[in-house]
Amino acid sequence: MKKYQLTKIGDFHENHCEDYSLISEIGEHRDLISVLDGCTMGEESYFASALIGKLLKKIAKEEYYLEYIKGEVPSLKHQLEKVLAQLFEELNDLKNSLQLEVDELLSTVILGIIDSSTKSCELQIIGDGIIVQNGLSMEYDQENTPDYIGYHLGENFDYWLTNQTQRLSLDEVSDLSISTDGIFTFSSYNKGEYSQIGTEELIAYLLIDQVDIDNERMLIKKLGEIEMKWGLRPTDDLGIVRVIL
Repeated sequence: MKKYQLTKIGDFHENHCEDYSLISEIGEHRDLISVLDGCTMGEESYFASALIGKLLKKIAKEEYYLEYIKGEVPSLKHQLEKVLAQLFEELNDLKNSLQLEVDELLSTVILGIIDSSTKSCELQIIGDGIIVQNGLSMEYDQENTPDYIGYHLGENFDYWLTNQTQRLSLDEVSDLSISTDGIFTFSSYNKGEYSQIGTEELIAYLLIDQVDIDNERMLIKKLGEIEMKWGLRPTDDLGIVRVIL
């Protein structure tokens, strides 16, 4: 399995990248994947995405350890829900212990667990972004008003989960990408003359094209080529994870 991830600060941001991406082993044949996008209107929104990302890494390590000790492998659906429940609980505990306000915990979350042995994946989308499976794109657009997890930390988790409609169960996965909505914000950054490329072609170049798949820095290289060949850079922060089986 080949794994790639990328975070890039957008041209409209100066101090911090508010997106976060991660790939973390959660079992012998499984990886937890996630991209997060802190709300620009929130307070220190880079903190929210990084904090949730760090919690997810911690939870993944604990799940891997449990599999090793007990020798039990839960279903993808059950494991994803368990991860979400633990994230919900630990994030709420941190909110209370650090006396954080809601606007300090606003981040979109695309979270998945992919199993390389069965080529299947379970995904939960909290907010917006894009998912591409085997060349097929699925865009989630909440019209710039994402329903952040931070809004619901005081609620009962089971009630919250029941009302989540953005869920995907994928089979026969050979190439999977998840990205924050920064991928839709590429724009010219100078007045040079360059070849033209449309948004769909650009997304395909990053999330579908398999040139240089043996290069672990493939996404970083492609981002540089987009800048040199087409004179484009993302204006909003960008987070991408891509897995090729």
